[in-house]
Amino acid sequence: MLLCKPPLLTHSQSGILISVPGILHKTSSIITNSASSNRISSAPTQRRTMSAFEVRISLVFALASQATSVSQRLLADVATETAKYMFPKRFESRSLEEALMAVPDLETVKFKVLSRTDQYEIREVEPYFVAETTMPGKTGFDFSGASQSFNVLAEYLFGKNTMKEKMEMTTPVFTRKDENDGVKMDMTTPVLTTRVEDLDNWKMSFVMPSKYGANLPLPKDSSVRIKEVPRKIVAVVAFSGLVNDEEVKQREQKLREALKRDREFQVKEGSSVEVAQYNPPFTLPFQRRNEIALEVERKN
Repeated sequence: MLLCKPPLLTHSQSGILISVPGILHKTSSIITNSASSNRISSAPTQRRTMSAFEVRISLVFALASQATSVSQRLLADVATETAKYMFPKRFESRSLEEALMAVPDLETVKFKVLSRTDQYEIREVEPYFVAETTMPGKTGFDFSGASQSFNVLAEYLFGKNTMKEKMEMTTPVFTRKDENDGVKMDMTTPVLTTRVEDLDNWKMSFVMPSKYGANLPLPKDSSVRIKEVPRKIVAVVAFSGLVNDEEVKQREQKLREALKRDREFQVKEGSSVEVAQYNPPFTLPFQRRNEIALEVERKN
């Protein structure tokens, strides 16, 4: 006899719900199969123990999966860092030469432009921190013989400090001559090199990321010192190409002469020239952005 019933749902051996056709045959074979199915489903499942070989294979796959994930993150980080150099930012330019200059998209010293002429720009620079070290030599603006000093500061920046903190790179690199040693304080960016006239040494400094403020990790190398650069007003001239001491000297003289005609600002007594270099070594000369700066003050 055939009985029409709505579809029924029952559990298979695997525990998945399956549909039973709406036409049910009342036969002993169905009852027998159903009972047999119930006995099978109610039987306890025995878990098979993995062999040592299978465990090793599983571990290999797990490690491979983890390595792939790490590699993807590393590639993403590399791509992000590379993009900072491949897609640079540009400052407001006053000439074609300046328009071609490219600056890596890295954190830099914050400033406000107070005035601008065809020859220079007056900026009010906010306070920042630097890590500095001395380097021997009679020249410094072209970084000749500066690799050791640069490496010492780079090691501090990338983890050779009391917190083992890896800090982000900033821009520019500063180099400057100074007749005094300055006030010892904490670090910022960019990299500075300062010449101590009496000792015929230069100082190189890295400007530090602003997020640390005065809470920078202490350097493990005693030759690295932390300083704070106070708020100041500077006159700045931008130029491209490779930096050398003779060119810096000529540009400094021209800037000093131009500032003599400025109605509002004058060179601060004792001010020495500072050079900022924004680009990594592989940048083409015509795309490089360099700046010289002299600290100025308002005329009475």
